[in-house]
Amino acid sequence: MSDSNLKLAITMGEGGGIGPEIALRIWQLPEVRQAGIPLLMGDAKLFARVAKELGLAMPETIELSDLPTVDRTAVGFVVDCGSLDAGSVVPGKYSAATGRASYQTVCAAIDAAIAGHVDAIVTGPIQKEAWMQAGIEFSGHTELLADRTGATGDVRMMLASDTIACVLETIHVPLADVPGMLDPVSLAKTIEMAGRAMRRRHSRRGSLLPPRIGVCGLNPHAGEHGMFSHGEEERIVIPAIETARAAGWDVVGPLAPDTAFTPAMRARIDVYVCLYHDQGLIPLKALSFDDAVNVTLGLPIVRTSVDHGTAMDLAWQGTASTHSMIAAFRLASELTESTP
Repeated sequence: MSDSNLKLAITMGEGGGIGPEIALRIWQLPEVRQAGIPLLMGDAKLFARVAKELGLAMPETIELSDLPTVDRTAVGFVVDCGSLDAGSVVPGKYSAATGRASYQTVCAAIDAAIAGHVDAIVTGPIQKEAWMQAGIEFSGHTELLADRTGATGDVRMMLASDTIACVLETIHVPLADVPGMLDPVSLAKTIEMAGRAMRRRHSRRGSLLPPRIGVCGLNPHAGEHGMFSHGEEERIVIPAIETARAAGWDVVGPLAPDTAFTPAMRARIDVYVCLYHDQGLIPLKALSFDDAVNVTLGLPIVRTSVDHGTAMDLAWQGTASTHSMIAAFRLASELTESTP
């Protein structure tokens, strides 16, 4: 019996990669069972093949239509979805067929979460080239999640571990474009979303302390009052911080980026708001490369993901790290508002 009655879906990800393997390797672990009921979603025959080749325990299989009736004292299931010719899958190789199956699995998990049949989803790593080969119009999880849930506006990426958490204001854009994309209204919204996520996490961990949010400046020394900037801190960052403070959030900043992530600062900050991709990802991956988790904020459902790729060179060898998947499962549980 699980110690938590949350039903958490784990999608298999790319069938030729490490996704099915790491899902099978974690579903019986005590730290996973304490966080919720693992529902491994994907092609059941592929899961069975991987389990047999690696000598892993295979959960009982149910159909997608059985999800609404899964008992909240269950120990876990494989939910058969994402049609695939499992015998034709080659470990370490992706194809249009594996891409289509992983896409179908994510869609099924999103729909189940929207319908309330699962409480959150944890996505395994996909191969974006396989989606492209299958003619999938979405370039990745985030775009699909935003479209399928109707959250096409304020969606943000948070990367988190027990050591550090960062929410990104801009993501995969050229650095030269970042200043022109910053806006005080959007940044204030990002600060709020970061605060709400960490408040839920604190609550599930039994803490009533409000989260402290650190907002990084854009320029060296956070602009040094215009000496090393074009006034971005004064025009954009400071007004956003003031708006968030007026709404009741505990915010510090603009922080000088070169000292924002020192041990002393991390002891004071629960979550950082970073203005561009590498500002947040460099310290996060330096500190938590193996156990960081990707979270999509702004969705009507909870979605976490491993912060690594498909590792095709390690597929089905039993050697891929499970740390990020375990952390993603636990964080999905922590971010879920309440236990039904």
